[in-house]
Amino acid sequence: MQSKTPTLHVALPAMNERHYIEATLRCLHEQTLEGFHTWICVNQPESFRNHPQKHSICENNAQTLALLKTCGLNPLHILDHSSQGLGWQEGKLGVGMARKTLMDAIVSSAHEDDIIVSLDADTTFGKDYLASVAQTFSQYPRALALSNPYLHPLTGEQELDRAILRYEIYMRYYALNMRFAGTPYCFTPLGSAMAAPVWAVKKIGGLTPKKSGEDFYFLQKLAKAGPVIRYNPEIVFPGTRASDRVFFGTGPAVIKGLAGQWSAYPLFNPELFDQVKQTIDLFPLQFGGSHPTPMDSFLRDHLRCHDIYQPLRSNHKSCDRFVKACHEKLDGLRILQFLKTRHSEAPRPDEDNLRHFLDRHFPGHPLKEELKNIDFSHSEVSIINKIRIFLFQTELEIQKTDANTMSL
Repeated sequence: MQSKTPTLHVALPAMNERHYIEATLRCLHEQTLEGFHTWICVNQPESFRNHPQKHSICENNAQTLALLKTCGLNPLHILDHSSQGLGWQEGKLGVGMARKTLMDAIVSSAHEDDIIVSLDADTTFGKDYLASVAQTFSQYPRALALSNPYLHPLTGEQELDRAILRYEIYMRYYALNMRFAGTPYCFTPLGSAMAAPVWAVKKIGGLTPKKSGEDFYFLQKLAKAGPVIRYNPEIVFPGTRASDRVFFGTGPAVIKGLAGQWSAYPLFNPELFDQVKQTIDLFPLQFGGSHPTPMDSFLRDHLRCHDIYQPLRSNHKSCDRFVKACHEKLDGLRILQFLKTRHSEAPRPDEDNLRHFLDRHFPGHPLKEELKNIDFSHSEVSIINKIRIFLFQTELEIQKTDANTMSL
């Protein structure tokens, strides 16, 4: 399906990023890959001009536009949704609308086999990153997306580093447990670290604009339509900072973390993931008739259906297609809802769940000694970083093995 030389199109939303975007632009200048296009959407709601406390964002965006005009990237496509009269009107949805606007503009002018690389304006990466993305899709031409490996840089500010490490541990712990449970939704959706061919974006009808979580829904739609690659030798380094521009995600998580509020980002009991796995393992048997699963009562309540599998049996005549439909029904959002519901019924300290996870999947690992007295609120940042690096390296090894065994 792919041409020999697809063009890469970098899609980069920017709001209030003047003090961060230079590092990202510098990384783009240093790329070894030639001929890529850069698309930047500088954006804000038009209503910001009527709010004195938002004037600094308007001015920051004006400075970003001035910088882009002299930054030297070529070809560069600037989508101005921040100048007077061009901001988002009521009902437009922030970064989600910016990503959609970028992708729609690229899709309208790019070749089917071209690749959209989604970034954020505070993200850094090595000089071979874009070349590695091109190589990945050349190696896996049927892949609908890449969820790229990532690592948040530490800043040297102890409390900020503690917060970003705790959030990253939450994400990696979740992704690994989802992988062990056997669901295809075992990726970490980061708008700063994902890519997809134009034909795949068209296939799912494009990105759905949301004020937060547009990257999650985008990758989930792609995963329902086909395989998502989770490995690439080049790492992306998203920005490490507190930000309230979106309702959930890294920035808001860091804000809550700095205040010691982690209830929205728990390390779920590994036994809950076991229940997800038991349910998924029974999918093939459900094709021939009903079999009880640990998730039945939750699914009945949320889907308002006594037997969620019966409509799927009626609509899909092969077991393989039936199982795929089961995964589409029990998608990443539904699993997360299940985990949150059951967690709220019997919460357990994050540190206990982390120890339980290590005992179950990595018995005898030397990190167990470090975890005996771990306390995310008070343990040394260096110790918490050891946990993060262990999860990162483990995830990377599994991602590489999975990619090498995929028949694409």
